[in-house]
Amino acid sequence: MSIGWNNLSARHRMLAGGVMLALISGAAGYGLSLLGGDAHTAGGDTQAECEVLYWYDPMVPGQQFDKPGKSPFMDMQLVPKCAGEEAAQAGVSIDPALVQNLGIRTAEATMGALDTETTVTGSIAYNAREVSIVQPRSGGFVQRTYGHAPDDVVAAGAPLVDLLIPEWGGAQAEYLAVVATGDAALTRAARDRLRLLGMPDGTIAAVSRSGKPQSVITITAPSSGVITMLAVRRGMSVSSGQTLAEITALNPVWLEAAVPERQAGDISIGQTVRAELTAYPGELFTGRVTAILPSAQADSRTLTVRAELPNPGLRLRPGMFAQVTLSPEPRTALLIPAEAVIRTGRRNLVMLTQGKGGFLPAEVRIGREANGQVEVLGGLAAGERVVVSGQFLLDSEASLSGIKVRPIAEGAN
Repeated sequence: MSIGWNNLSARHRMLAGGVMLALISGAAGYGLSLLGGDAHTAGGDTQAECEVLYWYDPMVPGQQFDKPGKSPFMDMQLVPKCAGEEAAQAGVSIDPALVQNLGIRTAEATMGALDTETTVTGSIAYNAREVSIVQPRSGGFVQRTYGHAPDDVVAAGAPLVDLLIPEWGGAQAEYLAVVATGDAALTRAARDRLRLLGMPDGTIAAVSRSGKPQSVITITAPSSGVITMLAVRRGMSVSSGQTLAEITALNPVWLEAAVPERQAGDISIGQTVRAELTAYPGELFTGRVTAILPSAQADSRTLTVRAELPNPGLRLRPGMFAQVTLSPEPRTALLIPAEAVIRTGRRNLVMLTQGKGGFLPAEVRIGREANGQVEVLGGLAAGERVVVSGQFLLDSEASLSGIKVRPIAEGAN
């Protein structure tokens, strides 16, 4: 009489599941014992079949004992090491028939170019190289301001302030008197004196045309941009060379991106960058890297990369957020799948195929990683095959068997 699975109670199902789990665990342990290919048996049969060099605990393979017995580390018998077995243990041996059952897959190390686009965050900033300083050439008094305030956008030639410069009036009257004499040499000397007082050529020409002194001058914006500093009020007195305003151009603007230290080495001056701004979704803005700032941010471990973006329509404003894509120059390197690398924290390992079911752990030095591939800078040669699935099981068996890892020096590129 057979009882169907659906007719079993929940308790019986749990018991049956436990039995199945125990069977699977036992099968896995048996598979691990087959990986090393040692298949040691305890007692005198093994000693009779081979010349024993020493005994060891598989869990602590580095410790050797000169006679059999119970391991001082684990509750198990010591295992003999036979003569001639050292050569066989140049790697992990596994029956080729079990390779497929254990899900072991391999891949070849090949030369290629890694596509390492980096996407980071950034923001638009003022272009500090395009700053105009507004200063009077002579001291005077502010007669009129034109209602400007910080952060106003002004065009080149826009009036900023009217200054009354008293000393200009007397100098201009003397100049007009000299001009009336008709003496060319004295006229040139008088004109040079006006220039030394800080009078623009346009003002001198206007005085010559009108024949009247002009002691009030209108100071205008030397370039278009944003008024980032304004320090002038009606009625105040100013001195020669005093900064009245600063105007920062908006074309081009700076794009400053925070790049992680590990990726900053791939960035170079002149490299193309692409930016997508939150304000203009789906639209790309292109520029070039102009500087990599010399200091890193201690809290985020990033370096600031600065690029210039054209801004003819003044749509890009300082403070706007951007997603920045940097494309380093491609370089040819040895590539393997990133999943093949066993990262232990102290070093990076791969499991090499040795043919006929043999596998050997090897240390590698890795570089950039992108799109599921990683650069191998040392420890591996083109054409060698590495395990990309099941490598952790093989590495565990190699560790238990005391198999030495191939160092980088032996297989360096």
